[in-house]
Amino acid sequence: ITPALKACQEAKVPVFNVDTDVRDQQYVATTIQSNNYQAGVQCAQDMMSKLDSARIVIMNHFNIRSTTQRVQGFLDTIKEHPQYQVVRKVTTTSELEVAMDAMKQILDTNLKFDVVLGGNDPTALGALAALQMKHVEPRVMIYGIDGSPDGKAMIQQGYLEGTSAQKPVRMGQISAKAAYDYLDGKEIRKQITVEVTLI
Repeated sequence: ITPALKACQEAKVPVFNVDTDVRDQQYVATTIQSNNYQAGVQCAQDMMSKLDSARIVIMNHFNIRSTTQRVQGFLDTIKEHPQYQVVRKVTTTSELEVAMDAMKQILDTNLKFDVVLGGNDPTALGALAALQMKHVEPRVMIYGIDGSPDGKAMIQQGYLEGTSAQKPVRMGQISAKAAYDYLDGKEIRKQITVEVTLI
């Protein structure tokens, strides 16, 4: 979206970027986003508190910085603990159907694993759908990231292990305040990070 951001800058229209990073930060007044790295850390810490060892499948998203940060937080948390082994990394999109197809392909290889980290909740739910279709037992621990209504419902029903929840209302409030501060001539931070909560 760089051409659009350049056009806004040339027209002296400030851009307040919410939720997802852009590559060219110089074209936005500020970026307000979740602490994506911490989301991955939270999922890893929860898994480690429940399992003494694990074989892990990571389902990341192509060229999306936020999900890459989530995966990095997860990997950095387990890297000094060899009993937690990543046995497969898969690059998908952030859509349920694509993740479901990717998980079906993994299952067709008879790979043994007991944990899945999805880059977001739709990915985690796609993995869950594939596992249910293949009647995989014993149960695989699946983590998502977002705190979406569907993700929370699946946790409540016992199908997902957890999700690191973003706070969209809080992000909106912070964005509005940043915009007012900017219009009042106050200096605003280039990056504003909003904490996440594990559910």
